[in-house]
Amino acid sequence: RMLVRREQPHPGAQPRFTDLDGYRYQLFVTDLPDADLAYLEALYRGRGRMECAIRDLKDTGLANLPSHDFAINNAWLMLVLIAADLLAWTKTLCLDGALAIAEPKRLRYTLLHTAGVLVRSARRTTLRLGASWPWATDLLTAFTRLPGWVAVPG
Repeated sequence: RMLVRREQPHPGAQPRFTDLDGYRYQLFVTDLPDADLAYLEALYRGRGRMECAIRDLKDTGLANLPSHDFAINNAWLMLVLIAADLLAWTKTLCLDGALAIAEPKRLRYTLLHTAGVLVRSARRTTLRLGASWPWATDLLTAFTRLPGWVAVPG
C-alpha cells in the first residue's frame, strides 16, 4: 500500500525543490496489513525525524568510530552526543533566521571555522573577528546573546 500525505510547510520553513504549488508531499510505502491511517502516519513521520537526527549525528562525528575498542567508541559516542546537544542549544538560544535551522555542516562552515581572537582585558572577554568574514555579524549576534560576553568587530 502506498500513502501520500499533502501538507503545507510551516511559516519560515526552508522551501525544497520537491515542493509543488506551496505544498509538501510525503510518500511512504508499507506492507503492514489493515493498519489505521493515523497510526501509519505517526509511525512513518517518527521514522523520518529519526533519520534526520541520525544524519545530523553522522555529520557531527558519528560517521567514523575511532577504534575497535568498545570503551573508546563509547566515549566517542558520548562526545558526539554532547556536541549535538551543544549545537542544538546554540541554535535555540543564540541563532536566528536561516542559521537557527541550519544543519551541522552549514554551522561548521559558517560559524565554527571562523578565525578570531579572544582578548581579555579589564576583566572582560572580547571576541575580535575579521571584518571580511561574511557571517561575522551572525557570530557576533550569537555571542552577545550569551551573558558575560562582549563582541567587538575588528
